[in-house]
Amino acid sequence: WICFLIAAITDIITVEPTLSFWDCGECIATAFKLEVGHPPGAPFFMIMARFFSIFAPNLESVALYVNLLSVFSAAFTILFLFWTITHFSRKLIIKNNEFTLPQIITIISAGLVGSLAYAFSDTFWFSAVEAEVYSSSSFFTAIVFWAILKWEDSADKPYANKWIILIAYLMGLSIGVHLLNLLAIPAIVFVYYFKKY
Repeated sequence: WICFLIAAITDIITVEPTLSFWDCGECIATAFKLEVGHPPGAPFFMIMARFFSIFAPNLESVALYVNLLSVFSAAFTILFLFWTITHFSRKLIIKNNEFTLPQIITIISAGLVGSLAYAFSDTFWFSAVEAEVYSSSSFFTAIVFWAILKWEDSADKPYANKWIILIAYLMGLSIGVHLLNLLAIPAIVFVYYFKKY
């Protein structure tokens, strides 16, 4: 959660107060009026952005509140990325279920460095502070990949397939934001395949 707070505070401080170049003005306007944006459209993003715009105290701050959707999507992306990195680090470092303090420090450090490096990367940071679909799409990609790792941890237990159902549901929602999340499918298939076979 510290990674989440660092990313959220940084992005809130640097968020665009109105709109920036590219499609941001269109995204803000179409979200505020619940209209259709340019093809292929982003209906679920528009609904989420409209929800954020409801909290704007006046019309002048609607753009800022829609931009905050990207801020919080980016912060949650960093949180799920931290959990994913620590999952892989734990698998590489811990051979049996005994943790030592140096191993815990190594795992947490790997998660902090990896997730915060991504949080402060140029492209991600620009997407995190403006009303565009890429931050929300990154959030869906991060949570979907984290969910398949949760399934991997509990694949042999009863009701483990609830994670697969959650992944399918989130994939469906993510298509209403951007098609980028579909690129996670091959990685999900590999995790499933190597766990089962």
